[in-house]
Amino acid sequence: MDELRGRRALVTGGSRGIGAGIALALADKGADVAISYERAADRAAEVVRAIEAKGRRGLAIQADSADPAAIKRLVDRAVEGLGGLDILVNNAGIARMGMVADMSLADIDALLNVNVRAAVLASQAAIPHLKEAGRIVTIGSSVAERVQAPGVAVYSMTKSALVAFTKGLARELAPRDITVNLVQPGFTDTDMNPADGVHGDMLRALTPLGRYGKPEDVAAAVAFLASPAARQITGTTVTVDGGLNT
Repeated sequence: MDELRGRRALVTGGSRGIGAGIALALADKGADVAISYERAADRAAEVVRAIEAKGRRGLAIQADSADPAAIKRLVDRAVEGLGGLDILVNNAGIARMGMVADMSLADIDALLNVNVRAAVLASQAAIPHLKEAGRIVTIGSSVAERVQAPGVAVYSMTKSALVAFTKGLARELAPRDITVNLVQPGFTDTDMNPADGVHGDMLRALTPLGRYGKPEDVAAAVAFLASPAARQITGTTVTVDGGLNT
């Protein structure tokens, strides 16, 4: 249970949902964890209290993932607050749905800025601080590989970009013994896509296991990839989708 003791992690978008689950899973395994949040200061504080209740250091940092300067400040503050950085989890993301013909430039830019550019910039800012056995894990989506319905083309494109980014960055950082991997959740019970929402029954029917995932399911995959047991795994994708893409 202490395989991450002494390690310091930053989880972007960690105030709720999958991000909060990842932050707590890393703390369970002994890591000190900083999280970023955009607006939900109260929920971020709750996650920090839960991290601290596990005997670990917790830190919440406000940052807008669409703002390049804020991302740089976020990484710098996490490094300062935790005394270094060993694990970066690029979790922050947004969803804007719509047919390509109808999507506004503002929505397209928002998706690209938060889902793609933020992961690149956070990784760029973290790289100088990561030492041997460092870890970068990015959270994508199963729709990167299979677009199940109209109206998600641009969103899916942003998640597909993370596959290439992960593979390329893994090549770049391998000589320093830093691994880079991608986790692709399927339908997961969060505020963004609740299991009891209007589309819940339809989405469960598309999933071979017949159920929504939980944030803990995704968090378990991230915690493994962040652990010493995953030292030989890099540039790969772990899909946690209940068989959706089979």
